[in-house]
Amino acid sequence: MLDGWFMWFILFWVVILVILMSIGGFFMFRKFLKRLPKADGKSDMDWEEYYVRQTQHLWGQQEKELLNDLVSPVPELFRDVARQKIAGKIGELAVKEKATKITEEILIRGYIIATPKKDHKFLRKKLAQKEINMTPYEHLF
Repeated sequence: MLDGWFMWFILFWVVILVILMSIGGFFMFRKFLKRLPKADGKSDMDWEEYYVRQTQHLWGQQEKELLNDLVSPVPELFRDVARQKIAGKIGELAVKEKATKITEEILIRGYIIATPKKDHKFLRKKLAQKEINMTPYEHLF
């Protein structure tokens, strides 16, 4: 039978492992849910990829740099996922509006729409740093 400090050491690691596996499982389950097909037969991630592919030729170098700069506050681990989601929303707006080019206005609208409400404070701060007038976009917040 285990006694003393060794028992507490084992219990500590059991608790830590359960917590870490729960966190990992949560994120894996979220990714799984995003991959499930909806009524139209495509998942959320399929639509993101579709809109990015459809509008790839509309992106200029300046717009790509602006998107990368706007996504820079996101932790590096999640930055690629955030960039893909935001680019998908920007592409969706461009396709629906039949845009011939991704403009700064479309980029900022898509960025605001794709950003979760809880992160709008950081979004406003970043847009203020870039000296972008937020007045035309207030209705999106």
